[in-house]
Amino acid sequence: MKKHDIAIVGAGPVGMTLALALKDAGLDILLLDARARGAARNDPRVLALSHGTRLTLERLGIWSQLPATPIETIHVSQQGGLGRTVLDAHEYGQPALGYVVGAGPLAAALDDALAAAGIPIRDHAAVTGLAAGANDVTLSLADGSSVTARLAACAEGLIDGADDAQLVERDYAQHAVISIATPATGHGRRAWERFTPQGPLAVLPCGDNCAIVHTASPDDADALMALDDAAYLARLQSHFGNRLRFASVGERARYPLKLRYRPEPVGQRTVWLGNAAQTLHPVAGQGYNLALRDVWACAQVILRAGGDPGAAETLATYARERRFDRGGTIRFTDTLVRLFSNAVAPLHHARGAGLFALDLLPPARHFVAKRMMFGARAWP
Repeated sequence: MKKHDIAIVGAGPVGMTLALALKDAGLDILLLDARARGAARNDPRVLALSHGTRLTLERLGIWSQLPATPIETIHVSQQGGLGRTVLDAHEYGQPALGYVVGAGPLAAALDDALAAAGIPIRDHAAVTGLAAGANDVTLSLADGSSVTARLAACAEGLIDGADDAQLVERDYAQHAVISIATPATGHGRRAWERFTPQGPLAVLPCGDNCAIVHTASPDDADALMALDDAAYLARLQSHFGNRLRFASVGERARYPLKLRYRPEPVGQRTVWLGNAAQTLHPVAGQGYNLALRDVWACAQVILRAGGDPGAAETLATYARERRFDRGGTIRFTDTLVRLFSNAVAPLHHARGAGLFALDLLPPARHFVAKRMMFGARAWP
């Protein structure tokens, strides 16, 4: 049986980015995806990309191909209370604090780059198990076949037998109702993060439209999904307020919100990345940006080490280098959700005072902005 250097599980944006970051390393890389080839091109989701993520995609030659909407300012407030803060890209000498990109176009650009580099993707190849040994790891597939590699990079979902007992999970008892809304007036390349007792409401500029992430309890999400478009538009407008008026809203989808992460993102001959390593609440848009920082760091560690990409020392180096940023980002998003998603009166007033102080104290505001742009280490 042929032994690959690296088998990447998942040909979504995270797995494809890792393969592209290692394309000139002289390694035998194989991507395994449970879906049909190119399925990720049809992903309807919208991603909020940080400025640091833009820099990485520029290094990979992908950025110029993406239809990205810049976020020049971010307005943060809480429903029913005083206090707000505004983050402005011009304060940091950057063209934007972040960008909004469709997951489908991003996947298409990565897929095209992998095809040009000659890196193979094996489709309809669902991985059902991992068995790591001293020198390699065997990946069992649903069709009964197997793949052997020196390193398994799990970049998507959960895999049976992959030591899932190590997972830490927290159910936020929230669902995200997502949609695209058309504003009555221009959004001015501004994003809004509005904290409510039911959970955060994010409004992101997306082309001429706005991407909506409306957090609600599971029961309330049921009710929101059952409304017709006109009734939901009225509910959304009432929930958001009048800082921007919406003229119409498109089709809605929903998904449950949980925190799930592996305290240690490496194991014997295995590294976990993306949703396989951590799934975060969408507040502050940190999930894919953290995943891309992990991917870039993983690739750089493998390139520096040379030789065996699955060596224990190489994986330990990666885990050590990512511990601070990864742990800090997980705690940052989790704290935001738990601190702001309630109607406790003392916390309500404290949150308002905190937002007011954030607006008056540039060093504190800069700390938050740089964390959102570059991660816990203000990377790079």
